[in-house]
Amino acid sequence: MAKQAAPVKKNQTVTLQFEDLTHEGSGVGKINGYPLFVPYALPGEEGEVKVVKVNKNFGFGKLIKVTKSSEERVEPPCDVYYQCGGCQLQHMSYELQLEMKQNQVRNAMRKVAHLEDVPVHSIIRMDDPWRYRNKVQMPVGEKEDGELKTGFYQKRSHRIIDGMETCNIQDEVNDRMVEAVRRIADRLGIPSYDEDKDTGVLRHIVVRTGEVTKDTMIVIITRTSDLPHQDAMVKELIKTYPHIKSIVHNINDRKTNSIWGKQSKAIWGEDYIYDTIGDIQFAISAKSFYQVNPPQTKKLYDKALEYARIGSDDTVVDAYCGIGTISLFLAQEAKKVYGVEVVPEAVDDAWKNAGLNGFTNAEFYVGEAEKVMPWWTAQGLRPDVVVVDPPRKGCDEELLKAMLGMEPKRIVYVSCNPSTLARDLRILEDGGYATQEVQPVDMFPQTHHVEAVCWLERK
Repeated sequence: MAKQAAPVKKNQTVTLQFEDLTHEGSGVGKINGYPLFVPYALPGEEGEVKVVKVNKNFGFGKLIKVTKSSEERVEPPCDVYYQCGGCQLQHMSYELQLEMKQNQVRNAMRKVAHLEDVPVHSIIRMDDPWRYRNKVQMPVGEKEDGELKTGFYQKRSHRIIDGMETCNIQDEVNDRMVEAVRRIADRLGIPSYDEDKDTGVLRHIVVRTGEVTKDTMIVIITRTSDLPHQDAMVKELIKTYPHIKSIVHNINDRKTNSIWGKQSKAIWGEDYIYDTIGDIQFAISAKSFYQVNPPQTKKLYDKALEYARIGSDDTVVDAYCGIGTISLFLAQEAKKVYGVEVVPEAVDDAWKNAGLNGFTNAEFYVGEAEKVMPWWTAQGLRPDVVVVDPPRKGCDEELLKAMLGMEPKRIVYVSCNPSTLARDLRILEDGGYATQEVQPVDMFPQTHHVEAVCWLERK
């Protein structure tokens, strides 16, 4: 049977009517049943599209002109939105963003987990979906005249966007701090890092600000083991900006795309800044994983705690515990919490955070959860509840087996990726657990990412 050719060719211009959205926010239109995925197009719109890539079953297009516009289309407040890859949804109303994310979670439950009847609740929205990120990591480069510039990379490149003075989803304090470090470094003649030649000094500027405390940490990442004019830079920063509590120098001398090097040292102030979520205070070091949207994190953790339904005699295991953020929320109700995390510095921070808040019923261990948990089981540990908050790739299959082997009454799964969540839920369902409810949370407005928390009971 002859292979059927796609009804469009590369570089062809076509008129499309858009009827749906992909999980990343691109518009979907069809020509003779053949779908084209087109960034920045919205359902209900019509537009002229240039075909840029043709595959057997689908293609990709570039939106040339919108000929019929949706009421959900809005003007992005960011000047460089269409160049930058950081946000994908600023062109759509917040209501449509929420609807898209809700559908993303619902579709994953149905199509991947094969759970038709599990309630997926209305997504928990942000009151103000702007200026929420408490951490920024900005690469440093040079303009043609040699002046330093900072900005995010253009989509699918390592070219820094010119003229980027602000980011509408970053805390304004972080914006100002990046600008201040760049301005001072420029005046002191500190050269930026050249990725191609592996020369120069200044690679990245990282800024974190406590949402409640307003404490600020600045991390200056260099290729060189010393920071030129360090004393002059520190003196000017702390004199001008008294809310700075910590200035850290991180050394990354490798020819790599990775932002962080292995060596960090505080060159002024403390090794930590502090912030609070709910009633719990956290010490945050330069490399700590700490959720970037604290107001939504509180809502997410409250829901995880509600789903855990912990009694005062219950023992809880928190896999991927990080610096103990979820663990300490759980420790408010539980008799005992055991946290496990592969990053030693995070475990040190978790112990520090437990002490900081007076928790004596939480313990933290370094190791891979999929290896530590079977060992705990062999020692006789039988937790009532297991809580898991894995990275985007979801849980390792060995970890899922380890969770099932512990036979907890209840599992609470916190996820930042609906498709890997659904994949793992299917395994847990087949292993004897029933998914009760799913609660999406909008942790990252203006982007296609969505968080969800699930409650499972042993059948």
